[in-house]
Amino acid sequence: MSKNISIVQSTCVPLPIENVDTDQIIPARFLKATSREGFGKNLFRDWRYNNNDESQPKKEFTLNDPRYCGSILVAAKNFGCGSSREHAAWAIKDYGFDVVVSSFFADIFKNNALNNFLLPVRVSEGFLQKIFTAVQQDPSTQLEVNLENETIKVVDTGDKEHFDINPYKKECMIHGYDDIDYLLNIMNEIEQFEDKTHNH
Repeated sequence: MSKNISIVQSTCVPLPIENVDTDQIIPARFLKATSREGFGKNLFRDWRYNNNDESQPKKEFTLNDPRYCGSILVAAKNFGCGSSREHAAWAIKDYGFDVVVSSFFADIFKNNALNNFLLPVRVSEGFLQKIFTAVQQDPSTQLEVNLENETIKVVDTGDKEHFDINPYKKECMIHGYDDIDYLLNIMNEIEQFEDKTHNH
């Protein structure tokens, strides 16, 4: 599971459902585990299977649709609302997604995603619809998310939009730093700065 993200170019999995809450992303009964591993298999559990039975996948659900795959999940607006469980971000990342695109994220989900190297890309409603349309017409449509430039592009059409990200989180994601790694990294810079100031 890669931590650092700079450019992600991939096909995507469309989830055109609004107000997806964290309980739908990862149902509460799976929250007992404390490690981040293994949550992916229960991502959207109740939507993926009939009667919670893995041998009965719901064919119409997007994760079970063989046409759709890739490391980018494209969701409709207000994604990640509901209770604040970090496991929602763990499950999406563990499943294999590096990026989630939506026209609106719940704040707590957005922060949990950023802390777990899952990039939440907020786009306009119009751009989101362009993505859904392109993917429905051709499931092999690729998106390119460039974190350095803060742009997302539909590769085939060249349609492109800018997105915003907290500069500190951007730095952490590009380098694969968590908060502690970041501090260790700037410690060196601080020490070098102190050496310079003492020598004058």
